[in-house]
Amino acid sequence: MNKLPIVNFKIRSQNEFETGEMCYLEGDKAWMTISSTDLFADKRVLIFSLPGAFTPTCSSQQLPAFDERFNDFKKLGIDEIFCISVNDSYVMNAWSNYMGVKNVQMIPDGTGQFTRMMGMLVNKDHNGFGMRSWRYAVIANNLEIEQSFVEEGLNDSGTDDDPYIETNPDNIIEFLK
Repeated sequence: MNKLPIVNFKIRSQNEFETGEMCYLEGDKAWMTISSTDLFADKRVLIFSLPGAFTPTCSSQQLPAFDERFNDFKKLGIDEIFCISVNDSYVMNAWSNYMGVKNVQMIPDGTGQFTRMMGMLVNKDHNGFGMRSWRYAVIANNLEIEQSFVEEGLNDSGTDDDPYIETNPDNIIEFLK
């Protein structure tokens, strides 16, 4: 695949009042439809995907590492960093708030459409997850994929393999240098 898939993401907006409490908008303002073109065109982006919000490796290592290393990526020519997961917008918003994410934009791929079109949708029924994303990352410039990083062992086999080597921020930074 040379280009990122063109899909529409359904994103539930949220506002934070001065009290620091989250307030979810209602009616027409509650849901936004944002295309992958709107998100990724005319810039160089790093997109990483993971099996699920609130899961151990994703929460303790991967998401925090990308958020903390944001400025390192900026210095190496990355304009924005996106985290995509086959979770709904409510879950992605709650996870982002819980983790205190400051620099990574969270994209819910609730139906798995983007992930499927990337060839990364796998069956995680053995964990009770259903269809989820394999762990991968891409660098894309104006929707053109420059480089892909995919964890070894992409499978639907029901094993508990969840490698986190290729998609580690240090590995991607080394490539960018």
